[in-house]
Amino acid sequence: MTGGTPISFAAATRGTPVLSSSGTAIGTLEHVLDVAELDIFEGIVVATHHGLRFIDAEHLPEFTTTHIQSSLTDEQAAKLPPPDGPPVYTVDALQDSGQSLHDVVRRIFGKPHWKRDTD
Repeated sequence: MTGGTPISFAAATRGTPVLSSSGTAIGTLEHVLDVAELDIFEGIVVATHHGLRFIDAEHLPEFTTTHIQSSLTDEQAAKLPPPDGPPVYTVDALQDSGQSLHDVVRRIFGKPHWKRDTD
């Protein structure tokens, strides 16, 4: 895949295609792993057909608006490890935002739903 404007890893969006060195799609970006306070980029987590996989920053030479290019061969991409570390959670702010009795009770008692993003 060619084209796209070069961007920072910090501007990459979830769902962006991640490609191997041959241009084969590995999967899509799930999230970027970085330490913003120290400006350290660790790598990315990619959603693949085999589940979530981790690609180290040293294998990611190019981020664009249309894709993320990796330096991994197709064979290396097939052997990517799953991410390790604690799972990532986010709040789903739109959960229980309807007008049903269930939604109203959830808002009154302030129990937000948590959605697990990664394993």
